[in-house]
Amino acid sequence: MPVEILMPALSPTMEEGTLAKWLVAPGDRVKSGQVIAEIETDKATMEFEAADDGVMGPLLVAAGTAGVKVNAPIALLLAEGETAAAPAAPAAAAPAPTPAAAPAPAPAAPAAAAGKGGRLFASPLARRLAAEKGVDLARIAGSGPHGRIVKADVVAARPAVAAPAPAAAESAAPAAAAAPPRPAAPAAAPAGATAEQVMKMLQGRAYEEVALDGMRRTVAARLTEAKQTIPHFYLRREVAIDTLLAFRADLNARLEGRGVKLSVNDFIIKACAMALQSVPAANTVWAGDRMLRLRPSDVAVAVAVEGGLFTPVLRDAHLKSLSALSAEMKDLAARARARKLLPQEYLGGSFAISNLGMFGIESFDAVINPPHGSILAVGAGVRRPVIAPDGAVAAATMMAMTLSVDHRVIDGALGAEFLKAIIANLENPMAMLA
Repeated sequence: MPVEILMPALSPTMEEGTLAKWLVAPGDRVKSGQVIAEIETDKATMEFEAADDGVMGPLLVAAGTAGVKVNAPIALLLAEGETAAAPAAPAAAAPAPTPAAAPAPAPAAPAAAAGKGGRLFASPLARRLAAEKGVDLARIAGSGPHGRIVKADVVAARPAVAAPAPAAAESAAPAAAAAPPRPAAPAAAPAGATAEQVMKMLQGRAYEEVALDGMRRTVAARLTEAKQTIPHFYLRREVAIDTLLAFRADLNARLEGRGVKLSVNDFIIKACAMALQSVPAANTVWAGDRMLRLRPSDVAVAVAVEGGLFTPVLRDAHLKSLSALSAEMKDLAARARARKLLPQEYLGGSFAISNLGMFGIESFDAVINPPHGSILAVGAGVRRPVIAPDGAVAAATMMAMTLSVDHRVIDGALGAEFLKAIIANLENPMAMLA
């Protein structure tokens, strides 16, 4: 009997995607673990692998189709001896013309149940990857045929799936991966005037309508949600960075032979990572009905890409050298711009950095990226007169920083202590090498 291949959830937040490319054709023999398609999420283009051996039947969703809901049938897989012609008509009749209108939530329920029974269904590649990552397969809901766990499910599993955590936190990633049948809120336009109302306001004026892609819709919806649901408050400080700039120039001269060139942002990442360790209460996220305090310093850094942004996460940043952080950040930024990041590379962390100094912006306020507890907005270093401790007027390079804080997890005094620790590290950069 033909097996339906369903649109997978390639990240915990994915609700729909674009079937960018088929890498197989009807009649092709496929093996379990073989990449059969490329799927675009709101963040990246990812490979989708077959969960079973078989022969490809009809492709129910054409390459290039956008808005395909998670768990909607996208193709049929035939067993040996079956022909594509027999099952093609009944299976393809409904979903082929309008794949996005076929949410097909029903197969997801037995899929999750099957994974909790006596036998655990998972592809060999998924089992191997889970063993490498230390992920408990029993905690993952499979998106493959009949609930089988495939590579994409393991890739999308958050670290919390494998580590002991409160019950609500443990269930969060599998529930998202199983694509619960709730309204696709992130895909909707943010609240405000309707398109018709705005177009009436612009009647008689020349304009071009720009369609929203998946990333832009997600950014709009989530940042609207963040500003509406997170009680932001803001702490502002300036830091003198002349010592840091001189120290950076000296280090870069010494590291030139190794091809290493440190940026000011590398020092900021390290300073924030160390501050999270010295003020551990600030290393906290909001988790619905509780707070989760992280032990490692997992620092996210905003990277602008065409049409939106990514916040790749530098994990265990407090344990890494400046040169290691610099190399990792360059790699993550390059792959973010190419939309090649995996979900585990841009999900997680407790804190983020948004640096617009390279664009000449002197100061700004950033919006917190849930579930982070805070985000640091960094402006450009500006040379200007300052009053020295002895009362004399001197020139100094000053850099403005604004810490946006979630008041549910961080109070004013704690946020001030955290920002003070960041500044202390930046004003004494040599101590960050100790």
